[in-house]
Amino acid sequence: MIRAKLHQLQEGCILAEDVLGKTKKTIMPKNTVLTPALLNVLEKFSIEEVCVEPVLANGDPFRPAELLGQHDGDNTSNEQPISLYLKAVQKYKKAFQSWQSGSPIDIGEIRDIIIPLFDKFVHHRKELLTLYRYATKEDYLYHHAVSVGLLSGFLAKQLDYSKGDCYQIVLAGILSDCGMAKVDQRILAKKSALTTSEYEEVKQHTVFGYRMVQKITSLKEGVKLAVLQHHERNDGTGYPFGIRDRQIHPYSKIVAVADVYHAMTSERLYQRKQSPFKALEKIQVEHFGKLSMEAIQILLDSLINFHIGTVVKLSNGEMAEIVFMQREAPTRPIVKIVDKDEFLSLSEHRDIHIEEVID
Repeated sequence: MIRAKLHQLQEGCILAEDVLGKTKKTIMPKNTVLTPALLNVLEKFSIEEVCVEPVLANGDPFRPAELLGQHDGDNTSNEQPISLYLKAVQKYKKAFQSWQSGSPIDIGEIRDIIIPLFDKFVHHRKELLTLYRYATKEDYLYHHAVSVGLLSGFLAKQLDYSKGDCYQIVLAGILSDCGMAKVDQRILAKKSALTTSEYEEVKQHTVFGYRMVQKITSLKEGVKLAVLQHHERNDGTGYPFGIRDRQIHPYSKIVAVADVYHAMTSERLYQRKQSPFKALEKIQVEHFGKLSMEAIQILLDSLINFHIGTVVKLSNGEMAEIVFMQREAPTRPIVKIVDKDEFLSLSEHRDIHIEEVID
């Protein structure tokens, strides 16, 4: 990480450590992406210097004019997972743009982008669940692909798949939307809701993608089917064929859960992001009987990693701190309202939910 003075910072810098005020209270948590408004906040708090990642949120390297100090060992092997993730997103973006121009998928290139990253992230469960923080509306498609790859591999590992199968499922996740490269670019860039005919074209991405990976011999058949089937649902309400539970490959079911979770938690062109707590609560209700409950349960269990002390924003606008995670209701912990001596059990207040995870 890099220690930089306030005037050296720029929009897109990512905090590598919590920024503390004079009272030692956290002003901004680690992993915050700095915006002009947040830079102004730091100035108002008279913060002179902070530690940031060596890469910006868009994947470009951060090169301040003069460095205050750099920690030893700032190389790829010691690089933080988020920094490597952002670089991987930009590499995937270039690959995707080449597919749009008609180039075939270079599976070696995709493997090099995602497999080392998965090996790095597999031990960082909380970071995996909060990758949505870095997705931008403009680059959502590329963030989504890399995140779905990582999340799919994580789910596979928790489901006791072999290392080789986990790698194949990681590839299934990152390639699940490769067929979007064959969808009209004007539809992909559209900032308003899609028309019925536009949505029908987008739904064809699964078939387009299957054709793109069909002849890649190093991919298992399950990977190719996951590209085709990740929007199928156990009750037959999915697409492109409306097939049911037993006809859907196990790889497809894993990728489907990762796909829905990341989509719901990410900021998109015509959809606001939701917190992991709110998203998983909705998935439990809205996708019951449609998605693998086994895979969903793994994500629910992973919420326990948002440990005591995690600061969250509630749907009523109040800031709160998690004080107790209830295993039987992980999406509804007991929280303490910040600056109040007041505790709230979200299980007993169904009208309030966790809107955003701050840290």
